[in-house]
Amino acid sequence: MDRFSAFRIHAEGDETRAGIEMLGLEQLSAGDVVIRVHYSSVNYKDALAGTGKAKILRRSPLVGGIDLAGEVVESSCTRYSPGDQVLVNGSGLSEVHDGGYAEFARIPSDWVVPLPVGLSLSQAMIIGTAGFTAALCIHLMQQNHQQADAGPVVVTGASGGVGSFAVDLLHKLGYEVTAVTGSFEAHEYLRELGAREVVARERIEVGGAMLEKACWAGAIDNVGGETLSHLVRATKPWGNVVSVGIAGGTGFKLSTMPFIIRGVNLLGVSSSNCPQGLRKHIWQRLGTDLHPEHMAKIHARTVQLEELPDVFTRLLNNDFRGRVLVKILGE
Repeated sequence: MDRFSAFRIHAEGDETRAGIEMLGLEQLSAGDVVIRVHYSSVNYKDALAGTGKAKILRRSPLVGGIDLAGEVVESSCTRYSPGDQVLVNGSGLSEVHDGGYAEFARIPSDWVVPLPVGLSLSQAMIIGTAGFTAALCIHLMQQNHQQADAGPVVVTGASGGVGSFAVDLLHKLGYEVTAVTGSFEAHEYLRELGAREVVARERIEVGGAMLEKACWAGAIDNVGGETLSHLVRATKPWGNVVSVGIAGGTGFKLSTMPFIIRGVNLLGVSSSNCPQGLRKHIWQRLGTDLHPEHMAKIHARTVQLEELPDVFTRLLNNDFRGRVLVKILGE
């Protein structure tokens, strides 16, 4: 197998450098399945890793990219054969294992997910970790008896990748969605995805009472901090609040009152270390009942490996909304 292009990240002390390098297969992390990568995607975590804005890598150097989709070319595992179309997301990619920003990836077979019926390779990566995370949030809410007729579900940070898919999928399932965003330009976009109401971030009044007026039947929160505290205090009885982001801070303050008076449930989501059985189930749902309705609207652009540094900067500066697909081979 010839040498191939990869976007590799070197994190050395306080310095991070990243760019295109030529690698051989033997330089990649160990794995029993070799995948010819067709597509990857850009997530907030990828931008943090590629710029060094946060300590994402736990070993260095590593090929970036927490998502990949492609075709098996070699396998010593009987579950996968050359020609199989597969995907991998999270599971330690671009943290402890070389990721998807390369023409080839070598992956432990236990991390590999067969491409779901109903999805192409490119669609799987437009969804990527962002859409997977949104679907996981909704799945956990449904498992905890979140009913569509109970009232509005609020989505904060709604114009980002996770937020966009959360609005789309909740609407598809019949929930009334209120989208909260700091971008006025995103209001029409969020209505097109299915939000019944779009609220400017500044209009959310964060009070300090142990219990506040119950406004929401549930919430998917991409912000954290005081916003998360407010949402829990303002959720209706037996509603579910899913915490999935920290853009507004990692700390928050709550009393036990929302939990013991209203029975509010605070649910945490970690897509990276999601159990593999659940991961495969969520991907199957993304090909069927959770197949996004507005994928073309959420797909913001398609880029090549060499464009990643600019995309990372723009993503961290909130210069665009939706999802970026990384085309490596294509279909």
